[in-house]
Amino acid sequence: MLATIRAAALYGVDACPVQVEVDVSFGMPMFTMVGLPDASVRESRDRVRAAIRNSGFEFPPHRVTVNLAPADVRKAGAAFDLPIALGILAAQGIVSPDALADTLVLGEVSLDGSIQGTRGVLPIVAAARRWGVRYVLLPAANAREAAIVIANGLQPVSTLTQAVETVRDPAGVTSICATPGPPRATIAIADFRDVVGQPLARRAIEIAAAGGHNLLLVGPPGSGKTMMARRMAGVLPAMSFDEAVESTAVHSVAGLLSSDIGLLTNRPFRAPHHTISAAALAGGGSIPRPGEVSLAHNGVLFLDEMLEFPRTVLDVLRQPLEEGVVTIARAARSALFPARFVLVGATNPCPCGFAGDPVRACRCTPQQVSQYAGRLSGPLRDRFDLTVEVPRVASDLLGHAVDAESSGIIRDRVVVARERQRVRSSGTTINAHLTGQALRQWCALDAEGLRLLRVAADRLGMSARGFDRVRRVARTIADLAGDDAVTAAHVAEALQFRGA
Repeated sequence: MLATIRAAALYGVDACPVQVEVDVSFGMPMFTMVGLPDASVRESRDRVRAAIRNSGFEFPPHRVTVNLAPADVRKAGAAFDLPIALGILAAQGIVSPDALADTLVLGEVSLDGSIQGTRGVLPIVAAARRWGVRYVLLPAANAREAAIVIANGLQPVSTLTQAVETVRDPAGVTSICATPGPPRATIAIADFRDVVGQPLARRAIEIAAAGGHNLLLVGPPGSGKTMMARRMAGVLPAMSFDEAVESTAVHSVAGLLSSDIGLLTNRPFRAPHHTISAAALAGGGSIPRPGEVSLAHNGVLFLDEMLEFPRTVLDVLRQPLEEGVVTIARAARSALFPARFVLVGATNPCPCGFAGDPVRACRCTPQQVSQYAGRLSGPLRDRFDLTVEVPRVASDLLGHAVDAESSGIIRDRVVVARERQRVRSSGTTINAHLTGQALRQWCALDAEGLRLLRVAADRLGMSARGFDRVRRVARTIADLAGDDAVTAAHVAEALQFRGA
């Protein structure tokens, strides 16, 4: 007897439909699987066989052939376990194949018949809605995640026996519904109120947060670079629903969502160690998975001790910084992951860290300083909108009560500036991402501002990319000031951060 079950294959953050065809026929007992399954799918034969038997059903003592169609698409992951198990039971007549005709099935089965959560459920369920699938039978551990995009028609199950009972009871199909889980609990974020001094760096962080600009902090050890960068998460505006769904989908594909989380609401803040590989930063693997640049999508990617990262690792940032996506190409497949983030780097000015410090003398030779700075390539350096020197904090400021603005006050100004950008662009983009006609229209400078920028471009040897980035930063400064026009004063402040 032949049975067909709907499933899905995951590629990046996209999914394609897969039919799991199971044929149980007389012949020598054999379990054959075709359709380009990878090792994890082929191993499902043993998991499915044990799960069926331990759930009280009989595994057919005949020839079992499983075809994963289309045959030219490689299948990967344990999410095909449950479709295969139900297909075998349907081929034996234990459940009706017709009851699964309009249902998408996914889930990993354990040897005892329990159903484990799987990664990538959110984009798979979103694709199922586009395909017009009416019901989705999935692990209970993934129900809250799936409920973000489908309010009704979810069939969360915890065991293979429960899955069979659900399929056998068509009347219960419409009554099974999951609700979105609560947002991730707000993580306590350190406040800018704790930062002593550093008015220029605080201003640069506010501008970067308001316009989505990339920021580089340069200064000696202990000057507060890392302290301030980690507080940037507290001044960013909340994500919109669409942004939250995108970020949640990426974390789902990476397998980083726990079962008690529905929608991510805090903007991601990723801070990988400088020993990270290029593949871990950009994403990769034989089965492409998102890297840190994608996990930071709609949030902040913070590279502490940036010049300690290998130059080959840093240079993989150039494409996602420019295009907002990263393409992972492998022999078996290619995957496209979103990667629109704010890059914040922190570094010492030299190997010993004290070049230019008024208190401690630098022990590095000019050649060492030059080689150290050369770890950041020119093209990547050009993609930083703001560079600010973070000097040593004066000793007379230490040990006293700090009277500084809190993160909440800064965030209020950032939110107002972002709202101006949203209204101006009809909610499509922020200043850092303006291009083409939008850049010419919204970042137009007055005559004095344009003259000032052209003179600075000639003297600093500024590239065309750098020229446009100064215009975008000046636009953000104007938005923070509540000004409609971009004037020479705004350009001057933007150039101050460009030439630091």
